[in-house]
Amino acid sequence: MSRDRDFTAVGRALAAPARSVFLNLLLDGTRRPAGELARAAGVHASTASDHLAVLLGAGLVRCEAHGRYRYYVLAGPHVGAALEALGALAAPAPVVGYRPTRHAHYLARARFCYDHLAGRLGIALADAWTGRGWLAGRDELTLTDAGADGLQATGVDVDGAIRARRPTTRACLDWTERRPHLAGALGAAVGRRFLEAGWVARHRSGRGLDLTESGTAMLQEAWGVRLAEPA
Repeated sequence: MSRDRDFTAVGRALAAPARSVFLNLLLDGTRRPAGELARAAGVHASTASDHLAVLLGAGLVRCEAHGRYRYYVLAGPHVGAALEALGALAAPAPVVGYRPTRHAHYLARARFCYDHLAGRLGIALADAWTGRGWLAGRDELTLTDAGADGLQATGVDVDGAIRARRPTTRACLDWTERRPHLAGALGAAVGRRFLEAGWVARHRSGRGLDLTESGTAMLQEAWGVRLAEPA
């Protein structure tokens, strides 16, 4: 049996601007109705349904029914990781106007890559934890015993991450920074902890995250991390 992979099916699924908009919106792990995706891409509902059928057929998204409503979400963290890596190769989408430019700055500063922290925030955390010896290796980001103790003390569910059926840690290439941030089950646990503690909040305009006042203080006091405000 050939070990080669047929990339053409995935390539065809990605080869439409509207579908690119859909996947960018879903890349933060949120569930969104078809109508919201259609409005964001500027297409009619029937056209959005056709595009979503292509993404479903390619295994990039899945549809979840909640009562009378249907929501679309990425098919899993493996899809998020693949799209984030492709983002490092793809040309940036044109940004015109104040609000889209501001939104792009929020994405680059802090965002979710499916279920883990990305952007300058994700990179800064990976750097800080590697410097402290909590993570080993800039390309692998393996959890150390010191890291398990330190993150557990921060409230991160380290034990649950270790028991998860997915890899505990993984280095995910950040498409805005071109450097790896922490992914895997531990990355997801860190993301949950930051949300639950109120250190970050989902930005109302889209995928970007707001770093709260308590989060800003915690980052600086705990790990010496300081992020500049979006321009």
